[in-house]
Amino acid sequence: MSRLNYHHLYYFWQVAKGGNLTETAQRLHISQSALSSQIKQLEQSMQVQLFNRQGRKLVLTDSGYQTLKYAEDIFSRGAELEQLLQQGMQPQRSPIRIGALATMSRNFIESFIAPLLATADSRYSLLSMNQTALLNALAGHQLDLALSNIAVQGNDSQLWQCRLLARQPVAVIGPPGTAQTDNLAEYQQRRWVLPPVQSPIRTAFDALAAQYQLQPDVVAEADDMAMLRLLARDSGALTVMPEVVVKDELQSGRLVKYLTLPQVYENFYIITTQRDLLHPQLTQLLQAFSPAGG
Repeated sequence: MSRLNYHHLYYFWQVAKGGNLTETAQRLHISQSALSSQIKQLEQSMQVQLFNRQGRKLVLTDSGYQTLKYAEDIFSRGAELEQLLQQGMQPQRSPIRIGALATMSRNFIESFIAPLLATADSRYSLLSMNQTALLNALAGHQLDLALSNIAVQGNDSQLWQCRLLARQPVAVIGPPGTAQTDNLAEYQQRRWVLPPVQSPIRTAFDALAAQYQLQPDVVAEADDMAMLRLLARDSGALTVMPEVVVKDELQSGRLVKYLTLPQVYENFYIITTQRDLLHPQLTQLLQAFSPAGG
């Protein structure tokens, strides 16, 4: 059984913030002796000294400073809980927890959370994981939302809310130096680094390659967009991906776009669960997000 009495801790917290026993007792409408007794009981139960007396002023000891830090967190979180239960909303300072599919474009994720980056008092956590782990974390209330390029549907036990967030055209990307043409067949002699065959982008590319009688020399495959970006940048081969993945390299000229694949898109989804209490910044993110800006 814990020896910590939170009633005693609350009185310590109030005195520690004010530094004056008499003024705190008056503010809390209790006697000075009763307040002093509460703090003494806390010190005895925890076997530490929390204050040193210097004249009429109470000065925190090292243990007192450490206790104050924890008390601040405990009672501020308690106020947040009260707001959550009474008003049905999470406070703005509560961190929003965002999960992302590990293979997604980091540039796209950054464009989505841009409002958080621009707000000094925003608090957030970003966690990368596979699709199954994302859905499990959402179901367990460990995430407020998830970003993925794989759509999901609800079932009897868990109804997911899956919304299309953006559709990014897919382009042929590669190092400069090759003549640009809109005819895919003209890239017959080039080496390629591509997503794996089970990915939607690869399936669409293979269908177009067959249509244009292109037999790509595939030297590497990667299901991670960050790795595919590095391979395209450093291998000298061509690849297929949304421009957002390599926007920095395109701006610097290190990579160029050769052509946009017709009717081929990378879809990005936001996934949540049905719940009564939503993080207030979730609505802000959805309202602020501009797919064109990503």
